[in-house]
Amino acid sequence: MVMLRSAPRLVAVLGPTNTGKTHLAIERMLDHQSGMIGFPLRLLARENYDRIVKLRGARAVALITGEEKILPPNPSYFVCTVESMPLERPVEFLAIDEIQLCADPERGHVFTARLLHARGLSETMFLGADTIRPLLRRLVPRAEYISRPRLSTLSYTGHKKVTRLPPRSAVVAFAVADVFSLAELVRRQRGGTAIVLGALSPRARNAQVGMFQAGEVDYLVATDAIGMGLNMDLDHVAFARVAKFDGRGPRRLSAAEIAQIAGRAGRHMSDGTFGATADEGPLDPAIVASVEEHHFEPLTHVFWRNTALRFDTVGALLRSLDERPPKPGLVQMRDADDHRALQLLSRNAEVTALATNPGAVRLLWEVCQIPDFRKVMSDSHARFLVHCFLHLAEAAGRLPSAWVSAQMTQLDRLDGDIDTLMARIAHIRTWTYITHRVDWVEGAADWQDRARGIEDRLSDALHDRITQRFVDRRSAFLARHLASDAEILASVDKGGEVRVEGTYVGRLDGFRFVPDASAGGATRTLVTAANRVLRSEVMTRARRLAAEGDEAFAIDAGAAVLWRGDPVGRLIAGESMLTPRVELRAGDFLDGEARERVRQRLQLFVRSEIEGRLAPLFAAQALPLDGPGRGVVFQLVDTLGCLPSADVAAPLKALDMPSRRALGRLGVRFGRETIYVEPLLGIEAVRFRALLWAVRHARIVPPLPGARQRGKAIAVDPDLPASYYAAIGRRVIAGLALRPDRLERLAAAASVRARLGRFTGDPELAAIAGVAPSELHRLLLALGYRAVIEAGDEFFIGKPRRRGIGPRFGTRPKPPREGHPFAKLKELKFA
Repeated sequence: MVMLRSAPRLVAVLGPTNTGKTHLAIERMLDHQSGMIGFPLRLLARENYDRIVKLRGARAVALITGEEKILPPNPSYFVCTVESMPLERPVEFLAIDEIQLCADPERGHVFTARLLHARGLSETMFLGADTIRPLLRRLVPRAEYISRPRLSTLSYTGHKKVTRLPPRSAVVAFAVADVFSLAELVRRQRGGTAIVLGALSPRARNAQVGMFQAGEVDYLVATDAIGMGLNMDLDHVAFARVAKFDGRGPRRLSAAEIAQIAGRAGRHMSDGTFGATADEGPLDPAIVASVEEHHFEPLTHVFWRNTALRFDTVGALLRSLDERPPKPGLVQMRDADDHRALQLLSRNAEVTALATNPGAVRLLWEVCQIPDFRKVMSDSHARFLVHCFLHLAEAAGRLPSAWVSAQMTQLDRLDGDIDTLMARIAHIRTWTYITHRVDWVEGAADWQDRARGIEDRLSDALHDRITQRFVDRRSAFLARHLASDAEILASVDKGGEVRVEGTYVGRLDGFRFVPDASAGGATRTLVTAANRVLRSEVMTRARRLAAEGDEAFAIDAGAAVLWRGDPVGRLIAGESMLTPRVELRAGDFLDGEARERVRQRLQLFVRSEIEGRLAPLFAAQALPLDGPGRGVVFQLVDTLGCLPSADVAAPLKALDMPSRRALGRLGVRFGRETIYVEPLLGIEAVRFRALLWAVRHARIVPPLPGARQRGKAIAVDPDLPASYYAAIGRRVIAGLALRPDRLERLAAAASVRARLGRFTGDPELAAIAGVAPSELHRLLLALGYRAVIEAGDEFFIGKPRRRGIGPRFGTRPKPPREGHPFAKLKELKFA
């Protein structure tokens, strides 16, 4: 008698937040011999991995996310992010959390693919909101349903000022600038707040939530990132905004989205409340009723993308990604990041030249799936993907270790403001993802440890910066005094001196308050009482600065940006030497929109200053040149106006005469040895170029040649790279850094003498080059001349020419053009 195995069970557990759905799924998984569960966030996956390890031990559980993998030899259970689920491994039980994310415009196609195709051998479970039930009935008709009621109630309490919100409240906004502005307000009025943003790394986010959970602060200001993956002891959620920008345009939140976020208030059996801030006003009564009763409009569609991809050619892959959905209710996903990356890379000639077989096309698709955690899919990320593919498509099939190390080293820095640190964390998370592709890097485990260490250090520094900016433990003490009847007098005079109750306590230096070094602890307490007058003065200064002309600003030798002589910012590295960014030196009193206006005005001045001081470079970029011309200009700009001719030999050879003349009119000189921009050799231009180089490389400006050395060669410092000397208009040759015009004069003079025969390296040649006579010998050797000794004297001669080869660059001499007097010579015949 044959025993038939029953069909695998398919269950959908649906209900609002705080209903124990995840707990039920983990219990069911552990009842099976093997299982796999996919979560929407790395943070959630890690949290539940730790829970399961406590129940079953580390040897039984694997963690797989895009940025972290813990794989014991034979795990029984797999805890993953949805994208990283190893579906090729058969397991008895399989679950997907937050299945309603099938309708998410960014990641919905991944969840839909799991909904349609991922199955456990014995049981499959989908967890999520009840809004997806009608679509599940259509797409997965065999599923059975379990409804989970919320364990606590959620009530609407109206709207009130941020400063009147009860302790254990979260304030929700959607723009980072709004979050920071609200956090500043809470810090001033309530002593501090924790911050939660989607751009924070999991470690930094956990540290901020931990500060809130420990009671160090009673408030939390966040984006909708708190709507998923964070369990906190929140009593109230206040919406400062109910509209967000979703990547296409601004839109209002749906009732279901508001409920997902408001549901963070009240956990387990504890009731919670939600409302709005006074600036937002009351919520729509229909939305309030939907949230309180957990009744929402059902989803009408989910996003879908073809999973049966064809890798014959890049074109075939793109066509397979564009296939239409096979069922109603499925909407084609068109703007996924990996799809857009593939479209960009498919237009790159170097990429398409290599992606000519199925294996290379599959590799290209895998490279396109490298995430950009900045969520902007910028040109810089596309260029990064091109570099990765070109390296991986080489015979070695690995990313060069030196390149990987250099990329990580640039990110392993803890200086900068909150935005700078968040950008570095986004970059290093991308590298964390790459290093978990063990077939892409040599010694993957070591690179993983290094990337994780950098991310941890950056996360800790970010947590410290956020805490320093948004938590002022003295403010709570101050608030009580300000609430009393006693009036505290504070003032700021025209010179920036700050006085509290008539006592000098410090001064405003630009936008930063500098306390009096001699003030004791009691005086520093009174300094905080000047908050109101300082903030008013700073806002007045911010408005004045935003309206000033460029003549009010300057950049000093230390890269500080000055306004009327006071430092208000400093230059930090941007995407290139010509595009540094401004980091505000703004202190605690400039925040929100005013802070951004000041930063934008300073950034505008810096751009104008660079374009003015290095005008020939920008003018060269603007010329309508052909390909070779643009190539020469690109490299010339990249070195700030000085590069060896040999570095651009090919495009230089192809450069037509009109392009040469156009560049020449801007001061670009095409020498035998060097191409350089003559107007940028002046001392002020050189100082500015050195400053831009130092900012780009996060170094102090190295000492420049003194007044007596301006025209002379200087010895090369082995600790400084050649890019520094190029940036200050010097050519490195034979261990010396020469001005390019001096080097060209030397090359020309030596060439004239060499045509007449052997010649001596006399003081005249040394003076032309700006070197000591004793240094001329190695310089001429470096230029290609040979030294010979006759009768105790040293002479130099040019290299012997091969027959038919030109005297300098090894090229055959061109025949005279038609009509030239020498053209007639070829017609002469000799007896």
